[in-house]
Amino acid sequence: MGSPEEDYNFVFKVVLIGESGVGKTNLLSRFTRNEFNHDSRTTIGVEFSTRTILVGDAVVKAQIWDTAGLERYRAITSAYYRGAVGALVVFDITKHQTYDVVDRWLKELYDHAEASIVVMLVGNKTDLAQAREVPMEEAKMFADNNGLLFVETSALDSTNVEEAFETILKEIFYKVQKQKQRSNQSNTVSLASENPASTAPAQAERRPCCVAL
Repeated sequence: MGSPEEDYNFVFKVVLIGESGVGKTNLLSRFTRNEFNHDSRTTIGVEFSTRTILVGDAVVKAQIWDTAGLERYRAITSAYYRGAVGALVVFDITKHQTYDVVDRWLKELYDHAEASIVVMLVGNKTDLAQAREVPMEEAKMFADNNGLLFVETSALDSTNVEEAFETILKEIFYKVQKQKQRSNQSNTVSLASENPASTAPAQAERRPCCVAL
């Protein structure tokens, strides 16, 4: 018998993007392993971890990809957007320049991912609120104007980390369910049915499915 980690209905690939140093790796490790590393090094290329959660009656395996923010690694990471059904665009609330380039990250995301991808804007490092440079209202307005989910987090003290990942995974799940209702003659569904290379979660029949990488 498989372990709970292996027993799931859906696999959702989610990418973390944003400038180097905004805390993407620690958001990932906090959500998947409940760890925080004060000395975490710059991500080289792409790393990923998984965690399984319950959404309604379905078991969802989140495959979270941490992409390098440094420019010299960008060419090798673009392919990893393919198949992603969710993305967290992360900036550091204490460094306005990391927020100023969110538009560029969104453009890169939409250039390489399906237009139907669910996107959340994440302002990280709220534990350093005394050094805040990006007003929450400004970021929230930007998210609203661009059709993005929005949350502020702290990977250091765990504030809203669970909520951020669970919210985007639930949003993806509900989107897939709506797609399934429209495509109930098909054995598989995806957020972009016209592209067979995108992630195709299996129907809720306790059968693992794969993510196209």
